[in-house]
Formats: sequence, C-alpha cells, structure tokens
Amino acid sequence: VSLQELHGIFPWLVESIFGSLDGIIVGWNLRCLQGRTNPTEYSVALDFLDPSGPMMKLVYKLQAEEYRYDFPVSYLPGPVKASIQEQVLPECSLYHNKVQFPSSGGLGLNLALNPFEYYMFYFAISLITQKNSPVTHHVSPSNSAYFILVDTYLKCFLPTEGSVLPPPSSNPGGAIPSPTPRSPAVPFTSYGMHHTSLLKRHIAHQPSVNADPASQEIWRSETLLQIFVEMWLHHYSLEMYQKMQSPHVKLEVLHYRLSISSKHHGSPAQSSYQALHAYQESFKPTEEHVLVVRLLVKHLHAFSNSLKPEPLSPSAHSHTASPLEEFKRVVIPRFVQEKLYIFLQHCFGHWPLDASFRAVLEMWLSYLQPWRYAPEKPPQSAEALPRSVSEKWAAFIQENLLMYTKLFVGFLNRALRTDLVSPKNALMVFRVAKVFAQPNLAEMILKGEQLFLEPELVIPHRQHRLFMTPTLGGSFLSSWPPAITDASFKVKSHVYSLEGQDFQYKQMFGTEVRNLVLKLAQLIFQAQQTAKSISDHSAETMASHSFFSWFRFTPSEMNGSYTGNDLDEIGQDSIKKTDEYLEKALEYLCQIFKLNESQLTQMMMKCGTAQDENGKKQLPDCIKSEDGLILTPLGRHQIINGLRRFEVQYQGDTELQPIRSYENATLVRLLFRLSSVLNERFADQMEVLCSRDDFVGRLCRYHLTNPHLMQKIRYSPVVKGRTSQKWGPRISLRFLASYRTLISVLMIYFIASWFYIGPVGCTFIILIGYFLYAVIMTFFFEGWKPHEH
Repeated sequence: VSLQELHGIFPWLVESIFGSLDGIIVGWNLRCLQGRTNPTEYSVALDFLDPSGPMMKLVYKLQAEEYRYDFPVSYLPGPVKASIQEQVLPECSLYHNKVQFPSSGGLGLNLALNPFEYYMFYFAISLITQKNSPVTHHVSPSNSAYFILVDTYLKCFLPTEGSVLPPPSSNPGGAIPSPTPRSPAVPFTSYGMHHTSLLKRHIAHQPSVNADPASQEIWRSETLLQIFVEMWLHHYSLEMYQKMQSPHVKLEVLHYRLSISSKHHGSPAQSSYQALHAYQESFKPTEEHVLVVRLLVKHLHAFSNSLKPEPLSPSAHSHTASPLEEFKRVVIPRFVQEKLYIFLQHCFGHWPLDASFRAVLEMWLSYLQPWRYAPEKPPQSAEALPRSVSEKWAAFIQENLLMYTKLFVGFLNRALRTDLVSPKNALMVFRVAKVFAQPNLAEMILKGEQLFLEPELVIPHRQHRLFMTPTLGGSFLSSWPPAITDASFKVKSHVYSLEGQDFQYKQMFGTEVRNLVLKLAQLIFQAQQTAKSISDHSAETMASHSFFSWFRFTPSEMNGSYTGNDLDEIGQDSIKKTDEYLEKALEYLCQIFKLNESQLTQMMMKCGTAQDENGKKQLPDCIKSEDGLILTPLGRHQIINGLRRFEVQYQGDTELQPIRSYENATLVRLLFRLSSVLNERFADQMEVLCSRDDFVGRLCRYHLTNPHLMQKIRYSPVVKGRTSQKWGPRISLRFLASYRTLISVLMIYFIASWFYIGPVGCTFIILIGYFLYAVIMTFFFEGWKPHEH
C-alpha cells in the first residue's frame, strides 16, 4: 500500500478505533473492553495499539512525510474553543501555528495536526465523547483496555528510568522528523505571554530529517502530556474560575437560578456572568474519567521524582542536563497544577454527596503525597509506624498550598453534609484525616500559611502582580522566568495566580476552620452513637425472634414504626467498621489540630445525642408552636443524616391499617369480615370473660384488648369514628393473612406428613401450641395479680 493510500485511510482508521467525536460511532469501545470477558479482542487491541505496535508504526511512517489532518475546533474543551473562536491564541503551545480557516464553503475552524497529534487527540478525547457507550456487564475501569493503554503510553513517553525509546523509522538516514514551525494561518492575539519553545532552541539549527534524538523524546513527551492535560482537565479557564469566586457573581448566579425556577414561559435574559456560570457547570466528569486522571497524577509524580540529583557545579548542569531532565523538573507546576486545581474545585463543589466521591478523593490525596512515589524505599521495621514527611518536600507543599488548605476546607464542608453512619462515608473521612496526620505534614502546611501571611515589605505591588500573570498552562518549552529565592514570594505567587489578587485566604489552622473541625468531631461522635444504637437494636431484634412470633404481629409491625436505616441491611461487620473508621478519624483530627481532651469533653457535652433512661434517642431539634413541633435547620440535618428520628407509631385501629407488602390482600379482607361478624355476635360474652378476676380473665384481657392503644384511639381526634366496632374486647384474625404465617403452617403440615400425621392432627397440634404460647405470654405480661376494675 502506498503512503498516499495510507494517508487517505488514516483518519477513517483512527475514527473506527476510538469512535467519532460526536459519540455516534463507538469504535472498538476500549473503555469497556476487558481481558476477563473478551480475552481475544482485548489482547489484539493492546498489541495493535502498543507504542511499538502496527498502529504507531503507521503513525511514524506518516509523520516522516509531514502529512496534516484536520481536527474540528468545535470538539475541543470549552475554554480553548471559545478563545480560538474569538481569535485569541490559547496559551498552550499545542495550538500554536495549527489553526486554519475553513476553505470556501467549509464550516468551522480546524486544527492542522500531524499524525502523532491527531492519533493522541482522538485517543484522549474518546474518554470524554464516549460516555454513553452501551455496557452489557459490570466493567472495572482500572482493568479496561483504555486504562492499560494510558498507563503504557505514560511509561513509554514519560519514562521514570532511562530515556524515551526512539521511534521505529523507515528512513535509513535518520529519525522521524519533529514538526517544523509554520506560519499562522489566521491572525491571533495571544492572551498569555509569547514564549520561545525549548524544543526550538534545541533543534532550530538542525535539519528536520536528522533531528537530535533528545529533542525527539522531548517533543513526543510534551505533546502527549499536553494533549492529556488539555483534553481531560482544561474544561474550565482560570479567568472563568476566578470570576466565579467573586461574591457579586455568586449573588448573580443565585438570582439567575431563582429566575429559572420561577419562570415557566420563555427564558430570562442572561447577564454575562450568568451565561458564564451556566457554561461553567456544563461539564460533568465521570468516575472513570477521574480514575484515569489519578493514574496520570501518580505517574507524573513518579516521573518528576526520577529526576537525577543536581550536580554541584552550575556550569556542569548547563552542559550535562538533558532536555528530559529539565522536563522532569517543571512538569507538574508548568503543566498540571493550575488545571488540576480548578478541576478538583469543580468536583468538590458539584460532585454528588455519595460514595462515588471516593474516586475524586483518592485522586486529590495522590497529588498531595508525592513522597509516596519517590524512588527511595522506607526502612522496614517491625512496627508499622507512619513515616515522617521529609523537609525536602516543604517547597512542594508551599508551592501547592491551596491544594492542601482550601481543598481541605472544601472537604470539611462536604463531610458535614454527609451521613457519617455509612461505612463508605466514614472511610472517606478516615482517609483524609490519616493523610493529613502524617508526622511533620501539618507543621509544613502551617509554615506555608505563615509565609503567605508575611507582610510585603520589599516587593512592590505592581511588580508582584506582573509576575503572577499565570503562565502555568503554557508549554514547558517556553522561556524561563527569573529565578525566585524568596519563599514567601513563591507562596504568594502560587495563591494569587490561582485565586486572583482579591482573594481572601481562609487559614486552615485559623479559628473559622477549627470550628468546622469541632463541628465535624461532634458529628463523628453523633454518628458513633447512632451506629451503636442501631447495633444494639439489631441485637435485640435478633434475640427477640422466636418460633411463635411467626404466627403473630410484633408490636413494631402493628404500629408501623421504623427504627433502622441502611445499616440494618449491611450487617454488624459494617457497623463495626464504621465505628473503627470514625474512632481513628477523630484521633487523627485531634493530632492535626491539637485538640485537647477538655475541648472534646465540652463538645460531647454540647452534643445532642445523649440517650435517655430507656436507651432511646431524643427527638430531633425542634421548637414548639401553636401548630405543634416545628423542625429547626439542625433538626432537619439530624433527620437527613439519620442522627435522630421521631418515634412514628400507628395511632389508629389496627384492623384498618393499610395492607402490607407481606400480607395477602384477599385474605386480609376476608378475615376482617369474618372477625367483624364474630365480634358483633360474641361481644357480650367477651366482655363477661374479660371482667373475670381469675386466670381466664387475664388471658382474655391480654389477647382480646389493648388498653394503651385503646386509650390513644379513644382520645385521638384524627381516628375518631374510623374503628371496626365499639370499644371493647374483640378477636383479630389478621395475622393469619401474613405470608410468613401461611408458609409456617404449610411447613408444619409438610413435616407432619413425614410422621403420618393427618391434617386434623396437625391442626390440633397448632392450636395446642398457640394456646401454650398465649398462656406463657399472659404469665409474663399480666402476671398472676388480680384484675383491678
């Protein structure tokens, strides 16, 4: 096949593999392809798309001829698309000299990409565009072919050991050429500073055919990383994020939402801020998306930590450091920090309050702990003590201060709105507390805050503002800013570049955040009490189950009260895990914020989960009014999170309760008619029996009347007049309509048939057993005391 023919089918082949940009063509569906379910297709796909496989060989072959392929600008991430359509050149060098106007009659702007860029663009964006792929079985994202390929490409083009392997070349004279600079197709204004590429500094003096291999590895490494970051993280611009932090804009957004909810016809006029906010929330990352970003973060930490130690002589450094080593030095702050911070802020603010947030949480914690991916191994010891965070990571912590402090406050606000009785939510609180409780970490974060709060005495404000113009999104192959030696200046530059000059910093170890931590500690204590009460209730319920209880309603069934939550179905093991997670989380929070026992004791005294003498929880927080009890905001919070509840009981005639799901509706109606006939015919006889002072009277009173319930019904204005008969003794046969009663009777008849006992004998045995049960219950609950009239 000629190169021209390969050039023609290459776009079709890429789309057939990764799917179309509009998501209509699914392609090979690499996100759902797993070795466990489709071993043959899985193996073929990985081999074909491997960095040394047939597909990449085709890419390099077309790269040698400098072919170009059009990629529609309309499918780029929102901020990039908006800036290009407004003829403002994006800061990222990935888009420089690639934008082209459409030909006559054409629609939209396009990027002219070389084969390697075109292939990687489609590979990266398929994670976003193929969200609605058909899934016929449960898929584990970390075992999919797509996830494995991302890991393979990262290890190949961003190696932690050695250098990037040179691409296979069909050109006997040299390597595959890197892209040559081209004049811009349209006039653009750059919204960032114009930088000279480091790649150009390395290869500008060399022919493209015989390009330096070091420059080749830098070009492919940077291109891969830029594409991954742009496609996966750059869905919100820094300018938009900073505008959305303004209190004025937040008020505008609130008014906009209220107008949307109250207006039924037509659409209200959107201000620029409102339209900006509506656009800001349009992107919703999936759990799989977050897992892939976490894989990228972990590998970049390992890649950056594989940097060789700097030589003592600066002159030696300038001659011996390879482009790959220079790339490792600034790969995280220059490429990832800004976009990842905004991405995490969006996730913390918009992700549902459920257990799926664990993926976002672990990605955040992975970024906060670069020492976990350092090449040195911790010393093996008999005791598994937490390793102290080395002082060499102080610079990283200071230059990423907001990642630690502001996002921690964001997590606190989320944790205060979640049900901490749930084991999965308790685990998330435990994970965050454990990470921040690592020895020396809190001290280094506090040092970073102190550096930020130092007064500016030397650096003029105007110069400070100029330096902090964000350049993190630009190419690593950009000109280097002047070296900064002032640690305080570095921290302030980081904070103001991400949050803007008007940002009001909230100290992580300040009074306001400390109060939030105390409130979280109170909720932890409340959740522990709730889990304990649920555990005790479950144990009591299991202990109270007896064989004869299958033949009669228990009190909880009769009054319709609900005394449990999701943990009833999870089991005792999960309740125990919840208690362990919360106990350790509380201990870690005390270590981080130096909470003393007196503070905790005072907090527990204020905690409203103290139990009364009967071991039951108090009512939710409410106030009394003319219309009865009214829930306060705290009371609503307590009910939503399962911390307190009202003891809801059925107060009406038990015979007129709604038919339950475990009852046979036909039998309920028939037995109600039968019991009504019996009660009307034998009402006087039952009155006489219940008035007797002997054991027969007590037996009839216990099983034919319910004095406490009758008193409630008699004086209740709600159920007055809705009773099956006059107040007094009566027979209730409704328990026979329960499915468990029917199943039990059938089981008894089935077992009796083995012993050649007929239906009449079985019925007699059941009646004798029920009579003995009635006598025993009468003895325990009524006793042998005489009846008091």
